[in-house]
Amino acid sequence: MTEHIPVSDSEEDISTRKIPGETRSRLTHLDAAGNAVMVDVSAKPDTERVATARGRIDMRPDVLDMIVNGDTPKGDVLAVARVAGLMAGKKTSDLIPLCHPIFLSSLRVSLRPEGSGIEIEAIAKTTGPTGVEMEALTAVSVCALTVYDMCKALDRTMRIGDIRVVQKSGGRSGSFVAPGESG
Repeated sequence: MTEHIPVSDSEEDISTRKIPGETRSRLTHLDAAGNAVMVDVSAKPDTERVATARGRIDMRPDVLDMIVNGDTPKGDVLAVARVAGLMAGKKTSDLIPLCHPIFLSSLRVSLRPEGSGIEIEAIAKTTGPTGVEMEALTAVSVCALTVYDMCKALDRTMRIGDIRVVQKSGGRSGSFVAPGESG
């Protein structure tokens, strides 16, 4: 049994604490005692759900040229990273403790050289009671990590960042497009 540690002397129920900037006042992954729980989605209707995530990995120009031209010592970085992203998206619930296992009806991962790096995008789709944002985010993250792994001997200064959900649709909360983004 997990020991319960109070968050304050008043033993506040943190599952209903208002989060600044949030419209929902309930943290759905916490029970009344503040313990982590998997959300019960059994009463939610199946709807078509789509999420798009994007991220980026920046590197030295010579390394980017090697990747684009297929001249890296480890082979086709973009192809391997794309497959790694696809595999990761399918395994999200094995990696993120409170994520539900989801049957993905589609997962697309794309990598596009731009500026000083590679823009990565993942679009995940399902029909079910819960969204696919985590699957899209996981795909982008592992894709970027794979590029890093395959090229770290060439450039240890590579930077992974700007990983975010840019669009989602479906479910009770409806559609969302992040400010400044196109869905």
